[in-house]
Amino acid sequence: MRLRYSLFLLLTLMLAGCDRASENAPLVLEGKTMGTSWRVSLAGVDAQRAPELRRQIQAQLDADDRLLSTWKDDSALMQFNHSTSTAPWPVDAAMADIVTLSLRIGHKMQDAMDITVGPLVNLWGFGPDKQPVATPDAAQIAAARARTGLQHLRVINAAGSQWIQKDIPDLFVDLSTVGEGYAADHLAQLMARNGISRYLVSVGGALASRGMNAEGKPWRVAIQKPTDRENAVQAVVDINGHGISTSGSYRNYYELDGKRLSHVIDPATGRPITHKLVSATVIAPTALEADTWDTGFMVLGPEKAREVALAQGLAVYLISKEKDGFSVWMSPQFKSYLVDAGN
Repeated sequence: MRLRYSLFLLLTLMLAGCDRASENAPLVLEGKTMGTSWRVSLAGVDAQRAPELRRQIQAQLDADDRLLSTWKDDSALMQFNHSTSTAPWPVDAAMADIVTLSLRIGHKMQDAMDITVGPLVNLWGFGPDKQPVATPDAAQIAAARARTGLQHLRVINAAGSQWIQKDIPDLFVDLSTVGEGYAADHLAQLMARNGISRYLVSVGGALASRGMNAEGKPWRVAIQKPTDRENAVQAVVDINGHGISTSGSYRNYYELDGKRLSHVIDPATGRPITHKLVSATVIAPTALEADTWDTGFMVLGPEKAREVALAQGLAVYLISKEKDGFSVWMSPQFKSYLVDAGN
């Protein structure tokens, strides 16, 4: 699954501190998936287990890709998208759960996080379609917007079976904004099934952790500064067994008609965002939840994002571009995860 168009360029979270070379160095496995990278750091695990764990990890991620990809025409999601039927469409429990959570959080964010925004993403060249040669006009944007809206999608659960249903034939569901979080949580579950209780797993910009690192300290994660410098650290957090995800607008963009266009599309306008917010980080009980919230915050912009974060009691860290640099805002809940520079 190709998430968020060249998403490997949006890796806004880095492993920090815990991977220093030492006698207690963690076992680190890495690879590629979904158009981005995955990384698994394990403490107290024999290196001889690496080949089998790597095989299981890649197999799990490949299965997730076959479920959620919008870049593979035969994925479970794209089979639904290609269908023009408005009858209930059978899906597995995982798909139903992802869509249910996305709808619930989307409504809490005033529809700023909209998994039906696919036609607009494609129109602006950030999906499977090619980049446009000219800026889409008002008529094209209106036509694409007419095919979007959370109100057109619902989940049905009955007698142990699940369905998703659209009420317009050409609704296009895009789960790219939540796929990394889902995959990271899936890796965490895979570690648990293998009896591993000390890990930090990441898929793109979504991470999940449990236990202590190889040095017997909490897993720490660095939030990257919104610059082109790969190792510029803005802040460091202890995620304490939670999930964390960052969405940013400062790397995934292209130039069209003399303007810089962000990959983050506002469903309300049908256009790329233009406000000052350039990065939103969320810590939540699961990586999927964090990944679902962070994109919505990027759409809302700094002022509305702060209002929603406070109203929902979320751990949120926002970075905005100012004339003389960057400004930072964090919710009270986020401060408890922040690591002092001297620690």
